[in-house]
Amino acid sequence: MFLRILDRLEEILIASLIAAATLVIFVAVVQRYALGVPFLYPLLYNINLTWAQELCIYMFVWMAKFGAAYGVRTGIHVGVDVLVNQLRPSLRRNVVLFSLFCGALFTAVIGTMGLKFVMELYDTGQVTADLEAPRWIVFSAIPAGSYLMCFRFLQVAWSFYRTGHLPHHDETRVEGIEVDAPALHPADASPPSHGAAR
Repeated sequence: MFLRILDRLEEILIASLIAAATLVIFVAVVQRYALGVPFLYPLLYNINLTWAQELCIYMFVWMAKFGAAYGVRTGIHVGVDVLVNQLRPSLRRNVVLFSLFCGALFTAVIGTMGLKFVMELYDTGQVTADLEAPRWIVFSAIPAGSYLMCFRFLQVAWSFYRTGHLPHHDETRVEGIEVDAPALHPADASPPSHGAAR
């Protein structure tokens, strides 16, 4: 139950950040070009959107950190496994588990160093240039995303230990579209029999 809620929150956060960043960028660009239209200039001149670029950068940083954790969970990260797949099954299992634990260790170290940095930054009271938001909130993406990624590595390692299967992303599948049977090409379809009832 907890994992399903966490999975859903992760997906909602990533999708919301993408949508919000796209909307902010769109509004800022439209406003910038609309200022060149003489009759719109007096209406839009006092609207200050200088903070939009900075906000979008921060949203993309948060999205990337949580997107990396999502990538570990769903198996969409690029990996070179040509040599690993040539190993005998018992050795392959150990190598895969070792690599997953290395990923967990690396992200735990990054998360811990990021948390230390954020805690030191909190004491300074620094704010961002345009938004004037506390910088420690912006940089909290590093420990939050790294610890979540560490958890995902451990989750995948535990699942692989129990089942022997790694998450795999199917490039041919589109989220939200389910196909029951392969569609027939019109030439492959057999013509209806003449004796069939209408």
